[in-house]
Amino acid sequence: MSGELPEPKGVPKLPGTPDGGPKGLGLGIAFGIAAAGVTAAAGYAADRLNRDRRLALALDATTEDPFHEEPDEVHTVVASDGVQLHVEVDHPRAHPSSPEPGEPGESGESGESGESGGTSGMDGAQVGDAAARPTFVLCHGYCLSLRSWVFQRRALREAGYRVVLWDHRGHGRSGTGDPDSYDVDLLGDDLARVIEEVVPRGPLVLVGHSMGGMTIMGLALDRPDIVQRRVVGVAFVATSPGNLAGTSYGMGALGKVVHRIAAPTAGLLARRQGFVDGTVKVGRDVVDLLVDWGSFGSPVPMSVAQLTTDMIFGTRMDVISAFMPRFDEMDKREALARFDGIEALVISGMQDRLTPPEHSEEIVRHLPGAEHIVVADAGHVIMLEHPDLLNEQLLALAERATRAGALIGRAGAGGVGAGGGGGRRRSRTSVRRTVTDLSSARRARRVSARRAVGREAGDGPGADPRTRSGKGSRQDSRKDGSG
Repeated sequence: MSGELPEPKGVPKLPGTPDGGPKGLGLGIAFGIAAAGVTAAAGYAADRLNRDRRLALALDATTEDPFHEEPDEVHTVVASDGVQLHVEVDHPRAHPSSPEPGEPGESGESGESGESGGTSGMDGAQVGDAAARPTFVLCHGYCLSLRSWVFQRRALREAGYRVVLWDHRGHGRSGTGDPDSYDVDLLGDDLARVIEEVVPRGPLVLVGHSMGGMTIMGLALDRPDIVQRRVVGVAFVATSPGNLAGTSYGMGALGKVVHRIAAPTAGLLARRQGFVDGTVKVGRDVVDLLVDWGSFGSPVPMSVAQLTTDMIFGTRMDVISAFMPRFDEMDKREALARFDGIEALVISGMQDRLTPPEHSEEIVRHLPGAEHIVVADAGHVIMLEHPDLLNEQLLALAERATRAGALIGRAGAGGVGAGGGGGRRRSRTSVRRTVTDLSSARRARRVSARRAVGREAGDGPGADPRTRSGKGSRQDSRKDGSG
């Protein structure tokens, strides 16, 4: 292995090694636990690190951009306890059904003008014109940031949708709060404030990944009025309504032990942020491997893996530690009934170690009629691993939600279902679909990258039969990540 990986952009420099003494006991315990984890991963790392790193670098040749986006608007929303929340807004790009800026019916306008000829509904949006197109509000996951939605924000705005993204408290560019404030219920209140200040009118599609999905459930319990009046679509991406105390990370009994010690260990490390930052800096290869193992179910470009590592370790340990026990206590199943009759998408990865498919199945059990997608070669951070697939599903959800929003608007104007909410009801039942055949272009890129890696290693094109074809059984597809 040649060269050195770049330092994580989100991690401060190590200020110095802490002195020994009585306070060093906690550091020793934390170091011992960390060392045990590294030792357990060493054999696995030795076998995979070189191969996976070379493959990831080869895949990077197919990734064109540095994941940086310039939003059209930047807002700071102040939470109920004074925490400043960072919010970004992307305007819809040119779209056949979108009016030019300043024309009647522009997204975000109240729709009071009668020039568009639409029916007023959804808090002022004009049904039948571009103003009825919903605004997407994207809520990121635990230890990530709004940057995790980079591929989705591009696809949605290019398709003509307004996109709102925000960093949760303690994450990304948002401010920090009191340790007691790191709670899913308060995140739901934060989301309500973002919506009221940045998207005060018009239909909404809410999308939540992991903790972001839990945040949407918190909103539904705390502010059911927003869900009932405004939301026409919701997507729960690799998330859970509760029962996370039983998480084993796909490691059986050992995983349950790791889960039990995770919170107290994080509490110790929260007081040693410099130690954590230094460990990440020195052991970046191993850290990247462990992040990849916990985040993805198939090979991804090195830049994607490093972006994920940067976001995770750019989150302070005191924030990580404060949230951990709240997840074990959380039960948001009651919230799912608030989305009954709303167009819903539930999508998860078969290789997700943090919120495995049974958590999505629990959501669907309480939300009959949701579109349920399980992706064979996907882990937890599905929006970065399989962006094209998720983009396709979100756009399909938006189309269904737009039609539903028009129906709701007509019902509110005295049409079918007026007064009874009949326009929100679905008659279909949920059907689980397992996606095993991902896009041929993605498969071709991976096959090409593997051939390049094989040539570099001197193995020859025939050394690994998986380099000869992107097709095969579902089991083979999961092994090589070709989908």
